[in-house]
Amino acid sequence: MFRIGFGDDIHRLVPGKRLILGGVEIESALGAEGHSDADALTHAVTDAILGALALGDIGSHFPNSDERWRNAESFVFLRFAVGLMKEHGFEVVNIDSTVSIEHPKLRPYIDEMQKGLADALETETNCVSIKAKTGESVDAVGEGRAVRAEAVVLLKKA
Repeated sequence: MFRIGFGDDIHRLVPGKRLILGGVEIESALGAEGHSDADALTHAVTDAILGALALGDIGSHFPNSDERWRNAESFVFLRFAVGLMKEHGFEVVNIDSTVSIEHPKLRPYIDEMQKGLADALETETNCVSIKAKTGESVDAVGEGRAVRAEAVVLLKKA
């Protein structure tokens, strides 16, 4: 049996915040604003897993109204979703994701992001795809005001 899940996330970019994507701190003049560490990529992957399992979304498990999760590392959320995945007898076949951000260029960070996500997902790095796109000067991403991430996961019964 296979299950497919989709996740997406967007965060406003502001001065004075860190930019974390896929668990990696990215050198940037602007960082993502959010209740946790605002790691849009990890949030999208987490939501994709929860969606594949039909177990709600990241906000239903980790509401931003709960102070326990203020400034939390997003890998806490991802590891929770992986635990649920394993409890339900599934494992990752592959993840395909896209991060859209106008600046900075993400290519220098992709390999480290891929390794960290693969480790958290308990899978091989060649099962985790991360693509970087710009917004081509269109919408909040293209204007440099936001970072967006989308992820699709394929799970199979272990």
